Amino acid sequence: MSGPLTDKTAIVGIGQTTLGKGLPQSELELACIAIKNALDECGIAPSEVDGLASYTMEQNREVDVARNVGMGEITWFSQIGFGGGAGCGVVGQAAMAVVTGQAEIVVAWRARKRAAATSRPWAQIEQRVGGDHQWSRPFGLLRPVDEIAMLTRRYMHEYGGTRDHLANVALAARKHANRNPAATMYERPLTREQYMEARWISEPLCLFDNCLETDGALAAVITSAERARDLPNKPAYIHAFAQSIPPQHQTMTNYFTDDPLRGPAWACARKLWSTSDFTPADIKVAQLYDAFSPLIILSLEGYGFCERGEGGPFTDDGAIELGGRLPVNTSGAGMSEAYVHGFNLITEGVRQVRGTSTAQVEGTDNCLVTSGEGVPTSALVLRS
Repeated sequence: MSGPLTDKTAIVGIGQTTLGKGLPQSELELACIAIKNALDECGIAPSEVDGLASYTMEQNREVDVARNVGMGEITWFSQIGFGGGAGCGVVGQAAMAVVTGQAEIVVAWRARKRAAATSRPWAQIEQRVGGDHQWSRPFGLLRPVDEIAMLTRRYMHEYGGTRDHLANVALAARKHANRNPAATMYERPLTREQYMEARWISEPLCLFDNCLETDGALAAVITSAERARDLPNKPAYIHAFAQSIPPQHQTMTNYFTDDPLRGPAWACARKLWSTSDFTPADIKVAQLYDAFSPLIILSLEGYGFCERGEGGPFTDDGAIELGGRLPVNTSGAGMSEAYVHGFNLITEGVRQVRGTSTAQVEGTDNCLVTSGEGVPTSALVLRS
């Protein structure tokens, strides 16, 4: 089932800054640090970089990043929209640039300063009601969590999903983070009792159903498979890539579709698996976008790991924890490591196929990485 990108490029370097709250550096400085760390890890000089890929939400212009890091001539650059849906997209499009000869060494990154409440898009929301938001914001759906709470309630009504299923997701992420010294929640264990007693954020979602708000940056270096063989790190080959916007989609709420619970993951999955030698049954570990815990349940169904309505029970009995049938978000991810619009899912996917994760799945030779469910999205299959 090979496609035009299959195994022709690889992620050869990853880097990040400290991840936390109230970091003193600017977003530009954080971006430059993460990019330099990624280049240093794979032994590539900044002057060799000729391609750049980032999010449209990125505040740092390519010219500023290129100048401050000391890059040479940039012959290709691109940005992907829709926030959390963009992570795998920037890497996949970087791979496309390399395969088509537009660039030889591409850096993809995400930098954010989100610890301050005033930095978040829904702050001072009365000044931002326009477009699709005019149909939801005036009626109380002020934040993304409110929109996902609506979808979660519908899922519970239609399929019998429970708060215990949501707790399974939060507890698995926290257990993985407790093994990861770089995680925000490294030394902060979570019990089911603590989860159940936590305050509501937007019912039925409590405090621990939400991702963190984080300052920090992460980056990845993408180049050809041929060049990757000469570099010091074990390559994480980009085996398959897809993006999707399904018909009649409305970001987050999905009101205009016949089935609001059938989100972008379904269309993305069809394209992804159609160009992959792997099927869902072959995937050993997955990094699933987790701005909110119910997105994991929806993604398990959308990407074909179980049938409709089975995503909740799929998480029972430690199935998504290390040692389970599909370990998910082995760094702690957005809910317990850091929330940087999902880019840390990509770096953790690289560590899994290299065999260097702090929650390593033994014998794995592949990893699924997904971006936001509920928004126009993207996904990758990485392999060793």
